[in-house]
Amino acid sequence: MDEPILRTTGLGKRFGAFAANSAIDFSVQPGELRAVIGPNGAGKTTFFNLLSGFTEATEGDIFFKGDRITRLAGPRRVARGIAKAFQTANVYPDETVLQNCRLAALAHTQGLFSLELFRRSTRLAPVDRIAEEALELTDLQAFADTRAGDLSHGDKKRLDIAIAIATKPQILLLDEPVAGMSIEEVHKTDRLIRGLTKRMTVLLIEHDMTMIMGISDSITVLHQGKILAEGTPAEIRANTTVQEAYLGGHTEGTL
Repeated sequence: MDEPILRTTGLGKRFGAFAANSAIDFSVQPGELRAVIGPNGAGKTTFFNLLSGFTEATEGDIFFKGDRITRLAGPRRVARGIAKAFQTANVYPDETVLQNCRLAALAHTQGLFSLELFRRSTRLAPVDRIAEEALELTDLQAFADTRAGDLSHGDKKRLDIAIAIATKPQILLLDEPVAGMSIEEVHKTDRLIRGLTKRMTVLLIEHDMTMIMGISDSITVLHQGKILAEGTPAEIRANTTVQEAYLGGHTEGTL
């Protein structure tokens, strides 16, 4: 088996006496689509925030491609190749869809910068190519000149994914990418995520179990801030411990 692209050892986060995550030993292979599931309050988003550098770990370590990145700031992790799309679309609503992606692409090509520098940069060929590719991958080309704040909920969330893609990540973290979407938007985003796995490793938090079971290579189940189980979708579906902890023993129509 290849060396994991990302792994954690004994990873944890405490808020006072409360352990949101603890003793998480986790690894994911290059090109894998790994889902992270669990009941509300299981620590999924905290775990993703630790991986992305949005939250600082209290204990344990994070390794990316063999390098320890536990104390590396979030923007530096983006530069290394770890990007996160948020539960709530994180876009500049008054900028166009294309400009939002150009902003992220500029960060990739030129490092950290100010928004004013971005606004003064009119045409940078490498930036434009990366931004336009991100829009093509997310099927947002038709909205390139649209104000981001005027997009539908589903298109805003896909723009958030496009912004993450424009940083040219090797690992993409998606936190509930289809939450609040219509059935049509869910299907479109499902196809998008499947296509992204040809280009990068994808870690996914989602409550839509039909989607998770159909799209994932493997699944990690969190419960009370710890890993409860890991396995293929079929193994997780058949795991009685997961059924009890996650669904109170009821699997019909959900897991």
